[in-house]
Amino acid sequence: MSARLRGKKIIVTAAGQGIGKATAIAFYNEGAQVIATDINPKTLTELNSEYPNIKVQKLDSTSKNAISEFIKEIDKVDVLFNAVGFVHHGTILDCEEKDWNFSFDVNVKSMYLMCKAIIPLMIKQNGGSIINVSSIASSLKGLPNRFVYGATKAATIGLTKSIAADFVKKNIRCNTIAPGTVFSPSWQERVNNSPDPVQAKKDFIARQPMGRIGTAEEIAAMAIYLAGDESTFTTGNTFSVDGGMTI
Repeated sequence: MSARLRGKKIIVTAAGQGIGKATAIAFYNEGAQVIATDINPKTLTELNSEYPNIKVQKLDSTSKNAISEFIKEIDKVDVLFNAVGFVHHGTILDCEEKDWNFSFDVNVKSMYLMCKAIIPLMIKQNGGSIINVSSIASSLKGLPNRFVYGATKAATIGLTKSIAADFVKKNIRCNTIAPGTVFSPSWQERVNNSPDPVQAKKDFIARQPMGRIGTAEEIAAMAIYLAGDESTFTTGNTFSVDGGMTI
């Protein structure tokens, strides 16, 4: 541990598994005071049993009321890491209105609500860093069967740039990380639920020029940089961590 984030108070959403969990742990290992939130109390309990000093709290970050109650107990936030996400599989023809609404609620509305709640605290304390998780499947690259997911993640990039532009004078930075295919429980579930899991895994790996799936810890490493003081001149940017998918 190098304590690059010592003294910083950080909120992480979707911290129960995958990128959110790996990043919460990485922040903690760098000396930060971490509040790990998730809608699933079981995964939070598991995280807390591994890391008792990481504070965990159930939170539905798509609920304005839930966030309002959560924020009442928060007096300072140096970093907000928005990792909530849902992957819908299919083209526009497979995307019903309910799928569109659900995907935008989870992937975009959650970030909107969290940012809107946290930014006033950051203004009051004269600065902070917001890090949003987007995807290569976004405005960066079109991928098959990722219609509404790609639309939401493109919106995440636009949301990030707008916040960065609006609050740069307030010393608030906002950046996004765009992962390629990363090993996670949700990715494993998509593979297992496919008609041919063996072929599905091969296909996922084949689209990565490096010939492998990324790890959540590799995404967390970028998050540490964006959360820390080394990146204080960096805002409004999208950082691809994608094994070469966007070369």
